[in-house]
Amino acid sequence: MDGIALEYRDPLFGVIIFFLIVFIISFLTYSFSIFQERKSRKEYRRLHKRFELGKLKEDDYVHLYKTYNLPFDSILLLASSFIHKGDYNKSISIYLALLEHIKEKVKKEEVLELLGTTYFKGGFLQRSQEVFKRILKFSPRNKKALTHMLLIYEKLKDFNKAKEVANCLEELNKNMTSDKLYIQTQIIINDPLLSFEKKSEILCDLYEDNPEIQRTVAEFLLIYNKELFWKKLSNFKSKEIIDLLWYLSFEDVDFNEVAKDNNALEIFNAKGYLNTMDHSRDFNLDILILLNKHEHNTNADLDFEYTCTSCKKTHPIYEARCPHCHSVFTMKTNYTLTKGFNEANQSLQ
Repeated sequence: MDGIALEYRDPLFGVIIFFLIVFIISFLTYSFSIFQERKSRKEYRRLHKRFELGKLKEDDYVHLYKTYNLPFDSILLLASSFIHKGDYNKSISIYLALLEHIKEKVKKEEVLELLGTTYFKGGFLQRSQEVFKRILKFSPRNKKALTHMLLIYEKLKDFNKAKEVANCLEELNKNMTSDKLYIQTQIIINDPLLSFEKKSEILCDLYEDNPEIQRTVAEFLLIYNKELFWKKLSNFKSKEIIDLLWYLSFEDVDFNEVAKDNNALEIFNAKGYLNTMDHSRDFNLDILILLNKHEHNTNADLDFEYTCTSCKKTHPIYEARCPHCHSVFTMKTNYTLTKGFNEANQSLQ
């Protein structure tokens, strides 16, 4: 018994037992980690497959964010990719799910901004307004929120509130000169107490000092006060509003006033309403004038598009405020020769 006791107390035996226990614990820990990793990979592959099929739910994104420590910016990038695809609902679902789990004030404000912007792009103006109002409650100097509130009020035709927001942005040292001018013209145009004649008078006076509102004034006059438009034709740069003149019917044109404006003469000769010129300094109009002189049914026409001088984006429809960068009075009219509608139809027959 004494021999056995001495053997058990041998220091070398204790060291062996110690390392054996450490090895067993390490082996079990390693095996468990391998098991967990395989399980996680299997779950991730299943989740990834669902993602490829476009079936992820908002909880799945939060699961990725919390369980796999997916970076916050990666989640936002993922939501942004859905916006570019036009899938606003999926982006909104991601932002709403994130808001339930984010605690940091800065991140929460960022997600709220993205949520409000996505609602705005998707046409959910009321929801977008609610989100930006929520932001402004705890961050009243947030320029992005104020800017979108301005845009929302404009779309809702509440130009008086839009003016108030513009004043707030101006106090935050943002240049709002063009925006305030645009809002002012819209307040005049949408004032139910003013007659068309009075509106025309005010707009023309405003145009004298602010040439950037030329198209807005010309468009209003051509719809509601054509007689005044033709009387003031010399005040407008005809080539800059060529599309408005181009689409006028023959009966709506005052050719006595047109005869006093060389640019207008070129336009209506190219249109085929007149035959008083042989050439134009403008290449496109010159071709049309020559075609009208030598062919009776040319079926040639002008095609118009509008380029924002601020963001350089091109749009098929004119808007005073660029739908992409939201700058005001930056749209430039471009026109090119195109095949006429009738000829295009005949070629398909």
